[in-house]
Amino acid sequence: MAYDVERLMQMTQVELDALFSSVPAGDIPEGEAEGTAVVAPGTAFTPVISKLINMFAWQGKVFDSRKGVLRNRILPFGLNAIIATVYKDKSWLDGKECIVLDYSDTSLVAHWIRDEIRAIAPGVYLGKVYWDNQRLIDFVLEFKSRTNAAAT
Repeated sequence: MAYDVERLMQMTQVELDALFSSVPAGDIPEGEAEGTAVVAPGTAFTPVISKLINMFAWQGKVFDSRKGVLRNRILPFGLNAIIATVYKDKSWLDGKECIVLDYSDTSLVAHWIRDEIRAIAPGVYLGKVYWDNQRLIDFVLEFKSRTNAAAT
């Protein structure tokens, strides 16, 4: 089954968690990805909340796999800020390998945030956001150049 943002926003939290757990981590991505927050998955509110977040707060991420870092694209004008280190480790969701986006040593604003991502299709990653040890939301990253999304 092909997964795109529209399909993922229709899925329930249980379905998103099962999808995340069913795939390997994949390669650490490279380049710019459009981001979509998935809040209240599987409800009528999901697309509206996602659009508001995208317009006013978060548009995506820019990965530099060689340096093992990323920057988030934030605010309505796409400022590249809020840096995270990127590495592979065990997922807090299921204990299997995932790609961790760790803000604890790189951001005063988001030092308590940990994201986990896994590749669910070429150039498409499903992510989980944790605040301390509490799960918050899911998100999707879609790379503009899907052939160049994975690091070589």
